[in-house]
Amino acid sequence: MLIEFSVANYRSFKEQVTFSMVAANLVAKDKKLDENNVFEIDKELKLLKSAAIYGANASGKSNLATALGFMRWFMINSSKETQSTEKIGVERFKLSTETEAKPSFFEIIFLMSGKRYRYGFEATIEKVVSEWLFYVPKSKETKLFERKLGKISVSKTYKADGIQQKTRHNALFLSVSAQFNVQIAEKILDWLTNKVALISTLNDRGYRGYTVSCLMDNENKDEILQLLKKLDLGFSDLKVEESEITANSLPKELPDELKNLILKNGEGKLSSVQTTHQKFDGKGNLVSTEVFDLDEQESEGTKKVFSLAGPLVDTLKKGKILIIDQFDARIHPLISRAIVELFNSNEKNPNNAQLIFMTHDTNLLNNKLFRRDQIWFTEKNRYGATDLYSLAEYKIPDDASFESDYIQGRYGAIPYIGNLNHLIDSHA
Repeated sequence: MLIEFSVANYRSFKEQVTFSMVAANLVAKDKKLDENNVFEIDKELKLLKSAAIYGANASGKSNLATALGFMRWFMINSSKETQSTEKIGVERFKLSTETEAKPSFFEIIFLMSGKRYRYGFEATIEKVVSEWLFYVPKSKETKLFERKLGKISVSKTYKADGIQQKTRHNALFLSVSAQFNVQIAEKILDWLTNKVALISTLNDRGYRGYTVSCLMDNENKDEILQLLKKLDLGFSDLKVEESEITANSLPKELPDELKNLILKNGEGKLSSVQTTHQKFDGKGNLVSTEVFDLDEQESEGTKKVFSLAGPLVDTLKKGKILIIDQFDARIHPLISRAIVELFNSNEKNPNNAQLIFMTHDTNLLNNKLFRRDQIWFTEKNRYGATDLYSLAEYKIPDDASFESDYIQGRYGAIPYIGNLNHLIDSHA
């Protein structure tokens, strides 16, 4: 489970900001939200099942997802030989002289196997400046390792003596430890790889392939089909068909050189998704069915929901963490709401999966759907730096309309649009 994520001096984040899935000490107007949207870890810690992040265009919403995505990628891949001569892919905040010589900062607090872990690092494009891993075996936080000023101190519990010398200046000690079979490090990277997924829905074709493979391998097939049907996408059934790759089956816009290379290798098959639609006569009687090709004949919204179906079902069944950027792109607000309600449900989300998404869809800003601590905002100041804050920080009436108040600017994080009356010269 994700508890907190912090970042500083990365892209639009100058100062450290912290995103938290810890449930605040508040009571929702609708008591069902307290029962369904929150789950208890112990007497001192309750976590949220979902969170929405709002903000104007270019306010930094996507940068939060990008920061977490980079941290995840670097933790998993930095020890690989292919990265030995590579620069570290951090992007410092570029709009201030104060951050020019400072490293970027990343820290994540998470729950794994019933224990709380806190891991983080600071890095420039040249090297890892510092790195740390702590955990809470019982009640007190205990150091597993710490790296600073070029030295790495390791506890006996971590069992990684001798690995310090094998760690490059541009690699994470955690990543190298996992490479040398340190059990705690292996478990953390396995958790990151298999329990945390990030999706940008403006580029979700990779997850289309995942949904297709689930259907073909009968993994979660029934649940995926049931979800797609209940979201009212207009078709009554679907199936996946595989075919050999031929010149005619490849996209027409593909360059001939690439087509020839694919055909020459002669490996792999093409999968196509076929949707079944009911056909009626003039009196409204069902007479037959028609088969549509998902890619050629269905809407962009239908294709996006199909791509998300596999990850959504998998996340809910296995209690994973799903982070979706541009959640509202190409999806009807009622479908977005239905997806959120799946996570905010004890019945449909018994394993306490977590959904975090970035969106502009104000229809979801509703006190019957979210508690105040589930709503977050990003806003840039006059110097181009992003601030991140929660609606829980505001004292507002129980009957407040989150959506209306947000549109009116009471919570900030909206675009301030100038006068456009004279944008086009009527006499031109």
